[in-house]
Amino acid sequence: MNTVDESLPIPVGNARSIRTASWWNRVREAGIGYLFLLPSLAGFGIFLFYPFFQSLYLSVHSTNLRGKIAEYVGFENYRELLTSEKFYHSLGVTAQFALLTIPTTIAAALLLAALTHRGLKGKRVYQFIFSLPMALSVGTASVIWALLFHPTAGMLNYWLGLLGQAPVAWLSDPSWALISVSLMTVWMNLGFAYIVLLSGLQSVPEDMYDSAKIDGAGPMRTFFRIVLPLVSPTLFFVGVVSLIGAFQSFGQIQILTKGGPMDTTNVMVYSLYQEAFVNFRFGSGSAQAILLFVIVLFFTFVQFGVLERKVHYS
Repeated sequence: MNTVDESLPIPVGNARSIRTASWWNRVREAGIGYLFLLPSLAGFGIFLFYPFFQSLYLSVHSTNLRGKIAEYVGFENYRELLTSEKFYHSLGVTAQFALLTIPTTIAAALLLAALTHRGLKGKRVYQFIFSLPMALSVGTASVIWALLFHPTAGMLNYWLGLLGQAPVAWLSDPSWALISVSLMTVWMNLGFAYIVLLSGLQSVPEDMYDSAKIDGAGPMRTFFRIVLPLVSPTLFFVGVVSLIGAFQSFGQIQILTKGGPMDTTNVMVYSLYQEAFVNFRFGSGSAQAILLFVIVLFFTFVQFGVLERKVHYS
């Protein structure tokens, strides 16, 4: 029986060959991985990175009516925006819109998910109904709600009339326009938030409910002390996504109010759209888009830095 003394040193030539073969194997595996990632990287490059850097480039230039570069202006576009009352007004409208839509959407979705995820007769039907808004595009949902908001033929004013209330100019009254658009946005986003939160609630083990029941905890105490901390990662995810979506809302504004009346629904995305594609000031519009990106990035980091500390991942 032949034995090999493992304590003997490996020849230098053999060791170098082994290292070379190992290095080539790592390069080959990395190359295959990047080859599979190439279609996704190409998509990101064409539809995300190129527009971003193009906007960054345009933001430091002035353009003519055809969108061609006229001259380099440095940070002049940013200076004009940061000293413009209109910019801060659109930022304030966006903040109000986010405050009206994000907490309401999450609270409504969480309530519906808690009512339908266990122990409810016909819960599959309710789950299907509450998920339906996710199947509609922003344009379709906006047209539906435009009909509901119609001052004379809309169903909302018809129901108010049955209750003996005066009709409301939902989209033409400055005091109601932002609330009306926010109401439509809450309904539109409810399907996605409901599905995600329902999945989070269904991931809670049943023995948690049984243990709480044995310990004498009621439904409300069980929900707030046990269930809610367990679904906090899902709530955190929905909050981050909802914030980004609120700052990027455009379609419903364009279809329902076009930023009016009296700029009460003129959010930042619609404001930069007007600046770039209505007034043909592509440099200023690009600068506003970059500032919007910075604001969203800032609030996202704030959420991760502050709210994530309250998330229980186990």
